[in-house]
Amino acid sequence: MRDHHDVIIKPVISEKTYNQAEVLDTYTFIVDPSASKPEISDAIEAIFDGVKVKKVRTMVRKGKTVRNRRSNTKSKRSDTKRAIVTLSEGSIELYGS
Repeated sequence: MRDHHDVIIKPVISEKTYNQAEVLDTYTFIVDPSASKPEISDAIEAIFDGVKVKKVRTMVRKGKTVRNRRSNTKSKRSDTKRAIVTLSEGSIELYGS
């Protein structure tokens, strides 16, 4: 079994996720591309004390194709998997009040 910190890579901190955390009690994390929803749920509950996960939604965001100006070659940024976690009880302090 993997370590919980290997499943959850980092939180996504933006204006949109900040508002969702306040209003809808949902938090967005970048996760390992091979992580399943039960693994993500278990990792969130293990990392943050007093938190109960209600629902996990995942999405894979395709990496952008970028062009090198000097040599005119194209390359691709890596794909990322994001998890939107809805909590039924507790809260996660990510933003530092």
